[in-house]
Amino acid sequence: MAVVSVSMPDELLERIDDFADSHGYTGRSEVFREAARNLLGEFEDKRLEDRELLGVVTVLFDYQSTTVEERMIRLRHEYEGLVSSNVHNHVGDHYCMELFILDGTLEEISEFVGRVRATQDTLTVDYSVIPVDGFAGL
Repeated sequence: MAVVSVSMPDELLERIDDFADSHGYTGRSEVFREAARNLLGEFEDKRLEDRELLGVVTVLFDYQSTTVEERMIRLRHEYEGLVSSNVHNHVGDHYCMELFILDGTLEEISEFVGRVRATQDTLTVDYSVIPVDGFAGL
């Protein structure tokens, strides 16, 4: 098995170690392997392929210490054919939330979510997708 080096903030590593301990994992490597399998499998749902989808992506970030908002605006413009709506909201004293409504294919939504997740300094990225042509297949 290959050994991989990953950089991350100490606080995140501590959370991963605590998670591993409290959930019965043998160590952080097992947590990372499971997380990687889950991430890679997220957009492999065959029931959603070749269908028009509605996607909702929510991004939370600290506006005082980052330029995430500017990067979200750039993504909004770069994917203007996919993003049908975008809402910016203030949350508490230090946070902002971006909400994107997407209308496209699984491949397009997957690419957009990947680009949002790759944006440095986001605190959370959450998303959901549903088929526009009905809900019977879910």
